[in-house]
Amino acid sequence: MFELGRGLKKLFTERGRRPHDGLTAGDSSLLELLDLNLLTEEARAADVAAARLGEADKPRRRLEAAIAWREVARRTGDAVALRKAAALAETAAAGYEAARRHDGFARARAEQAFCALLGAEIFGDPGLDAAAEVAFREARTQCRSGATAALADIGLAAIAGRRGLEKGDAVEARAISETFAAPIAALEALARRTPSARALAAEARLARADLLCGWGARLQDADLLQLAVDDADAAVARLDSAYEPITLARALAARGQALVLLGETTGDVGPIADGAEAVAGALDQIPRDHSPLDWARCQIALGQGLQALGEAADDPRAFEQSVLSFDRALLVLKTSSLPLRGLAASARALSLARNAELTGDLAILDAAQAAMKMELVALTPRKDPVGWALAQLHLARLYEARTALTGIDRGERAAALTALDAALDVFAEHGLRSLSIQATEAVERLKVPGQAGAWRLE
Repeated sequence: MFELGRGLKKLFTERGRRPHDGLTAGDSSLLELLDLNLLTEEARAADVAAARLGEADKPRRRLEAAIAWREVARRTGDAVALRKAAALAETAAAGYEAARRHDGFARARAEQAFCALLGAEIFGDPGLDAAAEVAFREARTQCRSGATAALADIGLAAIAGRRGLEKGDAVEARAISETFAAPIAALEALARRTPSARALAAEARLARADLLCGWGARLQDADLLQLAVDDADAAVARLDSAYEPITLARALAARGQALVLLGETTGDVGPIADGAEAVAGALDQIPRDHSPLDWARCQIALGQGLQALGEAADDPRAFEQSVLSFDRALLVLKTSSLPLRGLAASARALSLARNAELTGDLAILDAAQAAMKMELVALTPRKDPVGWALAQLHLARLYEARTALTGIDRGERAAALTALDAALDVFAEHGLRSLSIQATEAVERLKVPGQAGAWRLE
């Protein structure tokens, strides 16, 4: 399937199309078929086309280049590519505005907003959500219907969902979820005439599923998690692996994560096993070099699924396999400063801790503790406070595990309490109730000799 990019290149060459015009002729739906090298070439070719003297429609060319560079950033986590995409979209919007082309201006502003949303997602900068909201609202006022209007509505719904994710209740979750319904229906209706809208509709469903997973996990609400599973199922059913391989992989991974959370919430191992299988299916869709960041995310999701299976069965082999998944993810993320790397490192430490508890192997615990301390050094509390607090929570978990295994306290109890106090401050500030409860319960255990070790993986 991924040889198709080379086939496209050959086809366009045979037709006499200039190589620097790119392979997709501005059709963003074809970007998924290009591997990362060809995608980068496509983005550079779009840059060349936009700068060419005598180009009749420079704003459109710049918008095409912005879309290609945003896809590069989405697959790699490259901040330079994302800044380039945002700048090109801004320039395109200015060109459309000067020419009084309102539809083009709306699409370019929406592209700017999607760049900001992606930055908030992969770099953990919530301030970008505010910039995205302004751009989406401006795009929406210029476009009353069609794909751009639907995309703007979905973006605004996603921003509202992110704001309500930490403190909202189930009623608010359902209300925000309903705001996705109309734009999703509009995109799915458009997909009957324009196949390229199919992936956009699926991504809208996945955005809603992601929010539902966040609410369901925090509130321990199985109904919300089932809605997330349903959304991911609907996205999978509407996608074709021959044309939307990356979107399909994201949908399968989302389905898997939702099933794992549902199984943990209900105490049923069946959905957990099904979820791990779904994530493994997502990895079959994308080689590592096609979309490194998506591949790393799938490895993390698989590791979390294996963690949940290991917890349900008290099986050290499942934790060993989960460590391998996190290690594979960290191969991609080792040189990045993305919050995703901290998530993988913390989850890896938890798997090592549970493996050590089940096998009684202190050497495994030593390795986990050293790795977690290194990760804390790399984290910046100001930039990623929740990630830093989670790392403190997990370090406390390792200290507690050592005390429980050895029966000897060489300062681990005090160190764990210090780490938990720091984490509790952050969790309280961000309204993370379930994590606050987990940390508080750990503090209470550590204050009572002989009670350490009764943790549950999150």
